[in-house]
Amino acid sequence: MKAFVLGIVLIAVIAVGANIALENIGFSQANISISSDKVRLGDAASDRE
Repeated sequence: MKAFVLGIVLIAVIAVGANIALENIGFSQANISISSDKVRLGDAASDRE
C-alpha cells in the first residue's frame, strides 16, 4: 500500500513539475497559434488515388 501511495504522489509531483518547467521555457498552450499556412490539404487527395 505504501508503494502505491508513493507512486501516485510521484506521478503528481512529476506532472506538476513538468507543467511548470514547460511553461517556463515557452511551451504553453496559450502560445500556440493556428494558421492555415501550416496545413497541406492538396497532398491528401493525391495519396489516396
